Amino acid sequence: MRFERSSGVILHPTSLPGPYGIGDLGPEAISFVEFLAEAGQKIWQVLPLNPTGYGNSPYQCFSAYAGNPLLISLDLLAGQGLLSREDLAVVPNLPTRSIDYGAVINYRFKLLRKAAVHFFASLDCEDARRAEYEKFCVEQSAWLGEYALFMAAKDAHGGTRWTEWERELAGREPATLARWRERLADEIAAYMFWQFEFFRQWDAVREAARRRGIRIMGDVPIYVAHDSADVWASPQLFWLDEHGNPLKVSGVPPDYFSATGQLWGNPTYRWERIQADGYRWWTARLRGVLRLFDLVRIDHFRGFEAYFEIPAGETTAVNGTWIKAPGVELFETLQRELGELPIVAENLGVITPEVEAIRRRFGFPGMAILQFAFGTDPQGPSFRPHNYERNLVAYTGGHDNDTTVGWWTSGIADSTRNEEELQSEREFASTYLNLRGEQIQWVMIRALMASVADTVMIPMQDVLGLGREARMNLPGSMGGNWQWRYEWEQLHPEMTRRLKALTELYGR
Repeated sequence: MRFERSSGVILHPTSLPGPYGIGDLGPEAISFVEFLAEAGQKIWQVLPLNPTGYGNSPYQCFSAYAGNPLLISLDLLAGQGLLSREDLAVVPNLPTRSIDYGAVINYRFKLLRKAAVHFFASLDCEDARRAEYEKFCVEQSAWLGEYALFMAAKDAHGGTRWTEWERELAGREPATLARWRERLADEIAAYMFWQFEFFRQWDAVREAARRRGIRIMGDVPIYVAHDSADVWASPQLFWLDEHGNPLKVSGVPPDYFSATGQLWGNPTYRWERIQADGYRWWTARLRGVLRLFDLVRIDHFRGFEAYFEIPAGETTAVNGTWIKAPGVELFETLQRELGELPIVAENLGVITPEVEAIRRRFGFPGMAILQFAFGTDPQGPSFRPHNYERNLVAYTGGHDNDTTVGWWTSGIADSTRNEEELQSEREFASTYLNLRGEQIQWVMIRALMASVADTVMIPMQDVLGLGREARMNLPGSMGGNWQWRYEWEQLHPEMTRRLKALTELYGR
């Protein structure tokens, strides 16, 4: 489908300001929507909103359906009487421009559990609230109970992976599941309440955006985490051994940028079984995503045409194999079941004509990253604005890139460039962008705004002009990622006016 000419900002809700250690879906989220409207923006792009697992990455989640309880606003819980002002009066000494996940998790879950106790105590005398909660549980029954049991059992086992639980529970023996549901009834109920509250708060944010003409773009990783309710509940759809451990895992092969490739480790799909079931698993997953978002970016879209599969136990991606995926048949099914698909296809990396044929057949816009336009990236020429097509989403950079200021000022840093390549890249970029001492991020924003690309997306870090200290993620690194936050004092009125002026100048 074609998107109307527009622009927007990328900001994950965890990066929002606020007094409780992490951004959430409360008043600050509404304030951000108001900023977008004031700046003339029409899209808010977020990363996956699901509950994060190892490393706090939104791309490795415990569920492809559930919302992250850490995003639940404590202020809104207090407004319902589920927490007291005294509960919120004592806040740990948490940083305001980054996230200390360990401290935040301990602090917030203590209050979330207290709110759950008060919520269920209140149901006896509040028929309207009970009806709303029960309606939610029925509507989300396809995944909610399994997720809540998975998380409660995980807590009961000290957070260990489900393959390390006793065999009967890991293998989902029916009588064992029944016993654990009874044993963990209160904990399961708490996880279900948190989902009820997450979706209530997210729906309010979406409605605030809708009233201001702002659409929300979400993100869908092609794979799900092995340690997730999704794999535990449907092990037959993944390449697992008899104990539930992966037999084959995902990644990408060695290329110009990496001599050993990338080993992601997610279990790969048994596509023949998903196909035999009429693609119901993927239809349900995308239906759930469209419940959350107006537009959807699919991460690693090329994996739907062919995917790189690596034997479990390998330490690099060198010994993998390309395997054909369903491609057209899958998207025909999704379109038939769900209607027109508002999908953005992440077509970065080594993309074959077959992948592009699927994207064009369904009219999915691809992506261009301006930071990659001036160096030795094989896709570089297609990332230069004079080569853009209209059905495209153009970015200064994405969540895996450095900020534009960081990219411009940090030298070779952690990149694969040498000093000669870096100098050549900067000279080319300076000439191409006609740099005359202006701030690099605004020159690049203007170049994208002026292009024919239907959609332009700008990371909030670039709006604020921040350096590499504000980078969201450095792929392949261990720790230090997904932590960035900003404060309102960093957003000067001139930034808002400048963004709006460029948006209006170029008809976005």
